[in-house]
Amino acid sequence: MPRAALPAQLLLTHGAARPGQLYVMEQVPHHEGPETVLEMLNRPEGFFAFRLADQDDLLLISKVQTISVSVNGQAPIADPARLSAARLLGVELELSGGAKVGGWASAELPVQNARLLDYLNLSRDLFFAVWTHAATHYVNRGHVLYARPLD
Repeated sequence: MPRAALPAQLLLTHGAARPGQLYVMEQVPHHEGPETVLEMLNRPEGFFAFRLADQDDLLLISKVQTISVSVNGQAPIADPARLSAARLLGVELELSGGAKVGGWASAELPVQNARLLDYLNLSRDLFFAVWTHAATHYVNRGHVLYARPLD
């Protein structure tokens, strides 16, 4: 299956955030267009491919050791109808190693379950998205020390 490279920042459990490229499938059977970063990170495989900006070698990165992956300018929900129906939840996260991420989570939940606590607890996926106007941060929930609602 052909893959598309996306520029990204990778933050692992050891070391500083590093720029490079990750790879998503150019098409998937369940929707039009390429695989999203969130779909790739939440696939059942334990590793994903990443090429550091300053190296030619392709690295296979452990998802368990990944704190976050950040992609500039990419909305977590591309479908305008889904995005307009989602509730925006302001959030600030403290992550393993002291990193902080702030922004919005797009909750596609019933009104009675549309709190930040529900957004964080109702999914079994390893990664979830927090976005700003500049970037989307795909955060490993296993490395969240705490979340603070901002609304």
